[in-house]
Amino acid sequence: MKTRFVPPRRVGNATIVLLVLIWSLRETGVGVGSLIDGRVGALRMLRGVANPDFSGEFLGIVAGAVLETLQISLAALVFAVALGVPLALLIAGNVGAPAAVRKAAVTVAATLRGVPELLLALVFVAAVGLGPAAGVYAIGLHGAGLLAKLASEQLEAVPHGPVTAVRAMGAPRYVIATFAIIPQASSDLVSLILYQWECNIRTATIVGFVGGGGVGQLLDIALKLFRYDELATLILAVLALILSVDMLSRRLRRKAGATVSALH
Repeated sequence: MKTRFVPPRRVGNATIVLLVLIWSLRETGVGVGSLIDGRVGALRMLRGVANPDFSGEFLGIVAGAVLETLQISLAALVFAVALGVPLALLIAGNVGAPAAVRKAAVTVAATLRGVPELLLALVFVAAVGLGPAAGVYAIGLHGAGLLAKLASEQLEAVPHGPVTAVRAMGAPRYVIATFAIIPQASSDLVSLILYQWECNIRTATIVGFVGGGGVGQLLDIALKLFRYDELATLILAVLALILSVDMLSRRLRRKAGATVSALH
């Protein structure tokens, strides 16, 4: 049996990667020791979480916060679609936007999706104040960048026959996009938009921790004040909201005949 020769360069690269991973684990304090040190706080949290607060007064507050989170996700979706879809049309190569315009659109989309929602939320909290508006702007801008990239790929993936035929008739770019490209990609675009809504629900909860409104703000308060019984109720409410939106989104995608499956 022949012994397989492993090039020294590959061994060296693997060793470097391994050392970097070990270094990262050590410097971040990950290990059994940190888990043991945190056992007291963990047990205290588990005792509180095991007894959720289902009082009528608190459930009313939670319902209002969950509703606000849903509103944030939908408003951010409108914002993302209004900005992201036009950017996608400018980016898609088969639409044929001028090179300078296409490059500018690519840069804008990359910038929007490159800035984390939490950072955007902090910026908008400073600009417009605490509340759902800051969350909508942050999630909407980041979502626009994502939609622009993913939607442009779907637009470029449509069959070329109808596009070529309409272009051969001398139709302008907006006619080609409207009648030859968008209709062919419509079901997959619907899928992307619905998937973005699912993401918005999760993100709307997170940005609440930095003042973006919704149930995230209540989660932040419950954690800071060690109200673990309230934390348990809020977690259950968030899970119920996420699962409900996921189920609704899947049904709508099936009805739309969407074929995009790589995202799920």
